[in-house]
Amino acid sequence: MLADDLRGMFYIALKDLRAYYFKPPNISWGMLFPFAFVLAFAIRNPGDLQGLVPGLLALTILFGTSSMEAIVIVFERRIGSLERLLLAPIRLPALLMGKLLGGMAFGLTVTLVVLAIALAVFGVGDVNWPLLVLTLLLSAAAFSAMGAFVSVAVKEVFEAQTLANFIRFPMILLGGVFIPVASLPLGLRIVARLLPLTYAVEALRAALTGGTLLGATLDLVVLTLFSAVVFALATRMLAHHF
Repeated sequence: MLADDLRGMFYIALKDLRAYYFKPPNISWGMLFPFAFVLAFAIRNPGDLQGLVPGLLALTILFGTSSMEAIVIVFERRIGSLERLLLAPIRLPALLMGKLLGGMAFGLTVTLVVLAIALAVFGVGDVNWPLLVLTLLLSAAAFSAMGAFVSVAVKEVFEAQTLANFIRFPMILLGGVFIPVASLPLGLRIVARLLPLTYAVEALRAALTGGTLLGATLDLVVLTLFSAVVFALATRMLAHHF
């Protein structure tokens, strides 16, 4: 049973990458949209551009993992292909995990390209590579799980896109991408601490400035717990559709 689940997860992720993710519009959206946000802020407030790199990476992995993830499941439910996948010897959590792996793989791919560009422009510096890799993986898992949850929570593609943007754009404003969380009013700081993007940005900033794994423990734990809880909720909601 475990071997069937692992095989199914691999081929579901591979199918999604080929059918949905690695298309020119998705690649450009996943990379150019975060760049546009950061560039607009940099033009408005020129200063420490290197300090915007953690936010740029966080935005790239957020949009890279969740944009298509938020609509793939609802689209396949509409056309009936998700039900056909369940005819294979694979359990529902493994099926959903295959969907998440596709979003994670795409998000990590475009984020690594952006990371390479950022390091080429600003220099490598004192990067904690193990912490950076771990943060990228956990952030990808968290945002991909969020996208899957959005996709199983609605019935139409346009509803998934609307709900995903409703969640993502407040995260961009409050998650420490452009404005430090500590400088926000108390009420907004509390809200920011409920957002996974806040912890992704903080962990990425620590990784890119030579921070330690111990210092980023809280951020990594929160991202892990968020991924597990949201994945469990998405699995339970998807089970109610069948």
